[in-house]
Amino acid sequence: MSGESAQKAYRTESITVTFEAGRCLHAAECVGGLPEVFDPAKRPWIQPERATAERLAEVVRRCPSGALQYEPAEGAGEAPERPTTITGGAAGQLLVRGELSVETPEGVRAETRVVLCGCGRSRLRPYCDRAGPCGQ
Repeated sequence: MSGESAQKAYRTESITVTFEAGRCLHAAECVGGLPEVFDPAKRPWIQPERATAERLAEVVRRCPSGALQYEPAEGAGEAPERPTTITGGAAGQLLVRGELSVETPEGVRAETRVVLCGCGRSRLRPYCDRAGPCGQ
């Protein structure tokens, strides 16, 4: 079974942060980077008004899976890293950063950060969802 999870959007006047729960691998870069914004114990768990757009964008870019994304109200969005890099995770997943076109069951998506499944057991293929041994 494959498919994408829905994105939730959290907006301020200067930036929109989106979160796709199915792609989250709980690296906690967001929580560690801006705990006043990203707090899993609160509802909503993302409160973008508690930081500047620049700081939010900086912390969102740390999310290895791409579950978190941002779009500024004005100006360009996230620029892909160059050159594109692919790093193998210890359990077999692939961490990819750069200018990417990812083919999903729903069509091709432009991405800048993804963790791809290396074992084929993900329910969110081609993204890793920790369902199999490569996500452990």
